[in-house]
Amino acid sequence: MKRFAAAFLSVLFLAVPALAGATVAQAQEGARLRIDLAGLSPRVITQSSTALTVTGTVTNTGDRRITKPQVRLQVGDRATTERGVGDVLSGAVVKDTPLTDFTPVADVLEPGQSAPLNVTVPLTGPRAERFARPGVYPLLVNVNGTPEFGGAARLGAVSMLMPVLTGPGKQATSRSGAPSMTLLWPLTGNVPHVYAAPYGNPVVLADDRLADEISGDGRLNALVTSAASTARSNANLAKSMCFALDPDLLATVDAMTRGYLVHTDTGNVDGKGVEAAKAWLTELRALVGGRCVVALPFADADLDALTRIRPGDTSLVTRAAAGAATVQQVAGVTPQTGVLWPDGTPSAAVLTALSDAGVRTVLTDAGKLAPAAAGGGLTVQGSSVRLQPTDSLISAALAGVPTVPGSVTVPASTERAVASQNGLGALAFRAGLGVTGGQRPDHLLVAPPRRWDASAGEFTAYLQQVGDFLNAGLVTATGLTALLAAAPEASGAVGDGGPDPARSIDAAVVSTLADLDDKATGLASAMQLDPTKRVKPDDVVEPVRLAELRGASTAWRGLPADAATTNAQAELAAISGRVTVSQPKQTIALASGNSPLPVYVSNDLPVGINARFSLDNNTGLRPEEAKDWFFPASGGKNYFLPVEALRAGRFSVDVSLSTPTGTQLGSPARFELTSTEYGAITIIATVAAGVALLLLASRRIYRRVKDARAGRDVVA
Repeated sequence: MKRFAAAFLSVLFLAVPALAGATVAQAQEGARLRIDLAGLSPRVITQSSTALTVTGTVTNTGDRRITKPQVRLQVGDRATTERGVGDVLSGAVVKDTPLTDFTPVADVLEPGQSAPLNVTVPLTGPRAERFARPGVYPLLVNVNGTPEFGGAARLGAVSMLMPVLTGPGKQATSRSGAPSMTLLWPLTGNVPHVYAAPYGNPVVLADDRLADEISGDGRLNALVTSAASTARSNANLAKSMCFALDPDLLATVDAMTRGYLVHTDTGNVDGKGVEAAKAWLTELRALVGGRCVVALPFADADLDALTRIRPGDTSLVTRAAAGAATVQQVAGVTPQTGVLWPDGTPSAAVLTALSDAGVRTVLTDAGKLAPAAAGGGLTVQGSSVRLQPTDSLISAALAGVPTVPGSVTVPASTERAVASQNGLGALAFRAGLGVTGGQRPDHLLVAPPRRWDASAGEFTAYLQQVGDFLNAGLVTATGLTALLAAAPEASGAVGDGGPDPARSIDAAVVSTLADLDDKATGLASAMQLDPTKRVKPDDVVEPVRLAELRGASTAWRGLPADAATTNAQAELAAISGRVTVSQPKQTIALASGNSPLPVYVSNDLPVGINARFSLDNNTGLRPEEAKDWFFPASGGKNYFLPVEALRAGRFSVDVSLSTPTGTQLGSPARFELTSTEYGAITIIATVAAGVALLLLASRRIYRRVKDARAGRDVVA
């Protein structure tokens, strides 16, 4: 029966406002059914809970009628192991018991038709006994029905974790030995938004989606407003929170406040988010002022990928880790000194680079730490870097985990908002709720997805419930500063099995960024400081270096490789395009075979630059051997390029510039030329041909004269 349903149907799970914007889909071919849940109440069962209610709609999205669709809630045995929790998160089939009889949804659902879903379970009597003991329970929303041409089957199911602090109507028990908890709250963009930010010019964004993210119902605005409202109302929650800020996001929004452009296929247009950027930064500064802040790598760059862009060179890693100054300048708060939260567990090579860059503490997934640190941190052998582990189980619950192949049960954790329900359940489980025996960590460092996407209402509901856990004594609030002040619990090595292909930056992206990095290095080496401008060549090239960090952002995983490198390519083009050969407006006449070719070059850069001329499509013209020319900053003039005409007549030649290392500057310019004089080679060739012709003619005349004389002698 389950196999039949899995072959035809999928379930989408949507919960608003309590689970706003959440959709869970079972990825099966020929999906025919969608379930949108509008509410789940309560999110956590306590002694005062009297009923459990699920509301929403059921929609037939297939092309076949479904008769007698019906829904019921089911509950499994409370989880006692991490594997049991993982089974629920992944949608594996678990043993469960019905909480209700099946409730009809409709008599028939025609294709495209919807019907309301409303299931309420009184938490009294025998049903209350299912939740009598504190713990974390699998909760299943089960949908049955009969598709046309098929038999009755489970058409889909949604599983999630339901924490029970105290059984309904039961007396609350005292708790002791609760672990401390610190909650990271990440603020980084969905993807880097900068298209180009040339030195001395307004920033150009690839699109204006960031303006939507930081205003109204946008994700970044929701993260700030929900945290601000809940932190004000719950001192314990505020104490436990530490805000993780992306320096690239802050710098981009700050640039937007001064006016910015948006790139389009037809040219750049003014951005619409200036006021939104100002308002968001004001709210952010009010939120983080006086509170714990840590820096993410610039643009949340993949640090291992940066070491592959420049093998043996750690300067890009150093750049990525040097965002504290940007955070302080834009957000008005000093981040934790020497603390960085990169994605994943950095390799030994990256840790060495971070140590050289002054990073002393790395917040990281505990999965690759050896020996495993029970929440207290690990000092890496041979290094001064401390690894502070985030809780892997809670992170997996919040981020979503892969589904079990062939399972008809859809894990609620696979989508954005309902994953918070599982995050609450995983937090309660790791805190020891209802678990007897086993080792409970002394501290929980909770790390939500870096780009957690939900509504403001869902973020608020999650934070309020975490605050309730704190108030109930399930966990205790500890600030990150206090956590890091304690000595590490262990010392050991980092498990480094090489990059994870599923989480690594595309090799094609790394290769392209490495090539662009070489070209940028060539540009910088060709530049010279202008004594009047006083602009360093490295400052002019810096936008390319930052674009390389954006190109290596973990946000690009799973997206087209071209999108990741667009910014770096645009930055390089913006610099090289400011040194140009002007296209002549009229045909140039070469007065003699060795007349110089007048070429007008403009250098709009604030630095001088050395470059070489190249002539292509030049069958009628030969230049002298290539040499370096110097072009002063912020100016333009005619340069006379020594050439030699190889033939008379009308012809064309393409003139371009490049640095001594081969990086092209600007675009080639087409020169239309006429020549009325011959070059030296042409003259020599002509003279030689004339001499040969004269010799041949003389020989012919000589033979005729000789033959004529011989004829006269015979006649005589």
